[in-house]
Amino acid sequence: MSTTTDTSSSTNIEIMATPFDPGELTRQLSTSTTTCGALVCFTGLVRDQLDDPVNTLFLEHYPGMTEKALEAIVDEARGRWELGPLTIIHRVGALQPGEPIVFVGVTAAHRGEAFQACEFLMDFLKVKAPLWKKETTPDGERWVASRCSDDTAAKRWQD
Repeated sequence: MSTTTDTSSSTNIEIMATPFDPGELTRQLSTSTTTCGALVCFTGLVRDQLDDPVNTLFLEHYPGMTEKALEAIVDEARGRWELGPLTIIHRVGALQPGEPIVFVGVTAAHRGEAFQACEFLMDFLKVKAPLWKKETTPDGERWVASRCSDDTAAKRWQD
């Protein structure tokens, strides 16, 4: 597990191999500020596809590089919106269908900023964070290719 915490901007970024509790992370954010009126959270789950079953999803990352990429994404979000405390947690290692894989929690004065920033962080995390996914299926292992829809989602934020 590696952690980056910047108390001046209340940012918590963690890459971890152990499970996390999205409810506890939400509770922590909700008690971390009294000046923000909005808290928006997103939890991504490992998906099992009915037509193409996934037994295990394995995520690899480049320690140090991944955290720096996430910090840069957060810096860009903070440059766009006035945000309070925020948290990004991403799992690595072996995960099973249904397990939480990513958590993004954002606080802001108002809901619009919080929703936009949370969506922005997820869109950029999908295309800019150096994370690689390998699925184990009944037919064997395969690396997961990036999706055009992820690139399209990130492009809509370009000025």
